[in-house]
Amino acid sequence: GKDRRPTAPARHSVLHFISMSVSFVELHRIGASHVLFVICSAPQPYHDEFTGLEPAKLMCLHSNGRRFRISNSNISSNYSQNAYLMLKNTPGDHIWGVEAMDLNWLRDFECLARTLNFTRASNERNITQSAFSRRIKALENWVGLPLVNRATYPIQLTEAGQNFLPTAKAAIAQLTESRQSIRDADRGDTRFVRISALHTISINYLAHQIERIQKEIPELRTRVISDSLSTCCELLLEGAVDIMLVYYHQYVSPKIDDTGFERKDLLSDKLIPVAARDAAQRQGWHLSNRDGAPIPHLAYEQSSFLGQVIENSISIEALNIETIYIDGLVETIRRRLLQGSGFAWMPQTAVETELQNGSLVAIGDQSLNISVTISALANPTYFDDSARKMWSLL
Repeated sequence: GKDRRPTAPARHSVLHFISMSVSFVELHRIGASHVLFVICSAPQPYHDEFTGLEPAKLMCLHSNGRRFRISNSNISSNYSQNAYLMLKNTPGDHIWGVEAMDLNWLRDFECLARTLNFTRASNERNITQSAFSRRIKALENWVGLPLVNRATYPIQLTEAGQNFLPTAKAAIAQLTESRQSIRDADRGDTRFVRISALHTISINYLAHQIERIQKEIPELRTRVISDSLSTCCELLLEGAVDIMLVYYHQYVSPKIDDTGFERKDLLSDKLIPVAARDAAQRQGWHLSNRDGAPIPHLAYEQSSFLGQVIENSISIEALNIETIYIDGLVETIRRRLLQGSGFAWMPQTAVETELQNGSLVAIGDQSLNISVTISALANPTYFDDSARKMWSLL
């Protein structure tokens, strides 16, 4: 219908109902009132009823209203449901169909556009597929058009999705960079080289490297973000860090398109099955044994990088072991190892001291060791002098 704007009573918020063939309609601010609202279909009635309203008919409601039932003939006949009007007068309220933009929606969409697979994208974003799908749908509702064609396999972006993707990427990069610039400015004029790294790499490798490099570059300032693999990759893709340190393995690699980054392999590491010496000797633990009680296994989360490496490299079922504990952090598992709780595959860099002093011992043959590589990824194009010097010395 036509957007006619009658004069509103001063004490009311005036709402103009416009009939449209969509699942919901966002009606904008009318007059001086600041009210956001949506019309959508729903199976159950809410509060005050307003019957007999026709499309484009003026409706005056008090501004503190929230939910009102509308028995509109078009909607009722087409959907056999009632239409509801939800009003929002204060920032932060949730409105059906239209929500405030969430930056995570843009990150989800960028990930989905890259993988073209809901399962892979939800795994990479570390949320359930159903939650991921809801967030993509929320973004589509916010944009007002479908961004993804779900009828094809693999899925494809719609024309609207293709047009929106550069905007989403730019928004993520600009917001992240702006946030980081503000944080850096709060620390003074000195520029910090920003690095994301897996927890165990940060503790057992990167800290030593920064100490070594800082002796050669005394003015070097670094900010290290130790986090999960998905977060480290996300920070690099967003431009929130200059350098990322992760593990690489012949069967498992970080879920990131590294074609736009320069990769530098820094160190060959090994995952070794180890246990506390006293417990291993007392219990006779060795992975070559097929008889006796199963050896307690301290395992990594299956979704973690090291968990995936072990799953793809070792036939766990063929070993006489029993998983009694699961954790995503190497340091937590290392502490349990030293208490004699069981065995685990540990990065050699994480237990080098314990192997040398004999508090931990290997309980498997060389064939059960798994080779991994600590690698650094970065886009040197965006380096400043400090980042460039550090990259050259890694």
